This record gives sequence, C-alpha cells and structure tokens, in this order.
Amino acid sequence: MINLYALSQDELANLLESWGEPRFRAKQIWSWLYDRRVASFDSMTNLPRALRDRLKAETTLGALDLEVEQTSLDGTVKRLYRLPDGQFIESVLMEYDDDRRTACISSQAGCAMGCVFCATGQMGFARHLSADEIFEQAVRFARDLEARGERLSNVVLMGMGEPFHNYDATLEAVRRLMRDLGIGARHITVSTVGLVPMIRRFADEGLQVRLAVSLHAATDEERSALLPVNRRYPLKELIG
Repeated sequence: MINLYALSQDELANLLESWGEPRFRAKQIWSWLYDRRVASFDSMTNLPRALRDRLKAETTLGALDLEVEQTSLDGTVKRLYRLPDGQFIESVLMEYDDDRRTACISSQAGCAMGCVFCATGQMGFARHLSADEIFEQAVRFARDLEARGERLSNVVLMGMGEPFHNYDATLEAVRRLMRDLGIGARHITVSTVGLVPMIRRFADEGLQVRLAVSLHAATDEERSALLPVNRRYPLKELIG
C-alpha cells in the first residue's frame, strides 16, 4: 500500500499518470489532503468513483496505527501510535484558552541521549523516524481539528527522540509542515538537548523556526549528571 502522505505532489501526479489518470487529479487530491484535510477517500467528491475505489484499494491516508488515545480533563489528547515495523511513538495535542492548538510530535522511536529524567531516554534508541512519519503525526491532529472547525496552529518537536540526532528527516518534516500544512515558521519549535554542531547547521538553513534548548542545570557538573550529552558539548560551547 502506498502512503499518500509520503508522496510529493509530483510523485502523486506520476502515480496517477501510471494509472491512466490525468495529472491534474494530483492537485485535486492534494487539496483534499492538505487544504480540506479529509480523513477518507469517500470525502473526495470531485474524483470519479472508480478513482476513489482504486485509491482505497492501493493507497492509504497514513501509515500510523492508533493504539491508544487518552484525553485529560483540560482537553489535552495523548496518542500512542504503532509504526509499520511494530515500534511505538507518542504524540500530544494541547489546547489553550487563547485558541492555540499545539501538536507535540516525536522524531525517533526511543532516544540515544540517555537523559536520566526522561522515560524515553531510559528506553534506549530503536530507530529514526522518516520525514513522513514525523509529518503525519501533525497531519492526523490537523485532520481531526479540521473536522470540528478548528485549525492546528503550532507544532513542537518535543516528543520522543532528539530531533537533531535525526537531522535530515527533521528538517524535511519542518519544511513540509510549512509548505503542506501551512504552519508558519515562527509557530514551529524544535527542541534539542544541545547537539552544538547541529544547532549551528540548523541556524544556517535560513529558517525562522524557533529553537528550544533543554538546559536543566546552570553548571556543567549538574548538567552532565542529568544530560550525558553535556560531557561532549559543555555549557561554554553550547551557550557560546
């Protein structure tokens, strides 16, 4: 099965053309996916029924399998997804009184950073997520919000994993959040424990994305006890 969220618009057009469909159908489907953010092929009412049936038979709207969803009293939604290879990741949607709707998404299954206070860090590292697996977490929340007349306003990469340890996929996911979901750069935050070379590389990308650095302590001795990465990139290098 082909995950449509993993395709660019050109790749989607090429797929449709290989099926004998006109390339303009890709723009129609793209609009359903990212402008109207529908959750089913049956909702794509300007497509011929035969095409909708083939899409249902040969493609999917995402690859994440929702295992558990929990909703707190304040409306915060926490989701556990199973990945196609059996790994698990978590995503969270936070709702605020000023109408912000913020998705907190994961960049890895597990984490290699080993921060002593972090449950994910104590799990160990399983694998990097692909750009479309990162991106889809936000899409799923955006889709559900759209169905009730609301919009996803912010995305923070503060879930499972260290985003800069999975730099290329994180960068591509950020670009897709801006390009395909229409999330403004200043409404996207990437969090890091302090991988200094990647911070510098990210700064050179020319994006207006926000950066959050997990400090947790004001001295190298204290910080190294909490975040092993500080032994490699101490505070002087991180702040300098």
